[in-house]
Amino acid sequence: MKRTVVGVAVVAGLVQLTTAPAQAAPRIDPVKALKAELIRGQAVNVVSTAKVDYGRGLFFGSNMDGTIGFGPQGEIASDLSQTIQYSKNLMSAARKLGKKDDATLQQAPLRMISSGKDDYVSGPLVDEALTDGTSWVRYRNTDLPSSNMLLEILEPATLKALMAHRTFWRDGVLKGTIKTDKLAKVSPTFVSRLGQASRSGRVGTVSYTLWLAPNGLVERVSAKAVLPSALSFNGDSLRIQSDTRYSDWGRQVTVLLPMEGEVIDRNQVEDKVPYILPDIWS
Repeated sequence: MKRTVVGVAVVAGLVQLTTAPAQAAPRIDPVKALKAELIRGQAVNVVSTAKVDYGRGLFFGSNMDGTIGFGPQGEIASDLSQTIQYSKNLMSAARKLGKKDDATLQQAPLRMISSGKDDYVSGPLVDEALTDGTSWVRYRNTDLPSSNMLLEILEPATLKALMAHRTFWRDGVLKGTIKTDKLAKVSPTFVSRLGQASRSGRVGTVSYTLWLAPNGLVERVSAKAVLPSALSFNGDSLRIQSDTRYSDWGRQVTVLLPMEGEVIDRNQVEDKVPYILPDIWS
């Protein structure tokens, strides 16, 4: 803890006068603050951006916003919208592979409602698959989306690890770095999305900055990662940047699922929809 000595005086080598050291105010524990929010019926709003760079001008950007609902163990449901944008070189590569129309369609707005192990998807990407009266395609046995492509601070264990690996913390701003093998040990979301980095035996690095509100809750997380080339399709290291802002912590919300009659399962239209959704963060 930082201590500041205001003044020292010595009189005749016998009397020493000092003021009492000023103590910094105790910091609120962000992990405890997060756990206090994990109550069924409460939620947080998120606005996120990301950039995934494969090198050689091949990259895409992603924007996501919406609401994530909680239960005692963390996220249990979400209602999110997303758009992605491919770089000129990535579109050129798609054109050469005869996939220009697919790439163009994948950049259309996408909405996804998630609960448990199911995702309900709407938007131009799945419109062709819809039958009369249906508006949603259901993907089963899926992971819940994450609020940030790299660091899921809604996982208490992940937030605790980021606190432990900090190199700076002052005035509500915390900075640090963490190796991907350390992150994979505490973050199921990271393993689900980028766990191949740890399984390959190669280790990447994630640097991050957290902005904390006076009550200890995270207002924003910004992260940058350099990941092993095993995750890239052209031999270069994979670089990811991701930034998320959190607001309205504790808002009361119920994520409503589509009516069953409005839904068609992916396995009924699998030849008309993607096997994997284009980078909604799940």
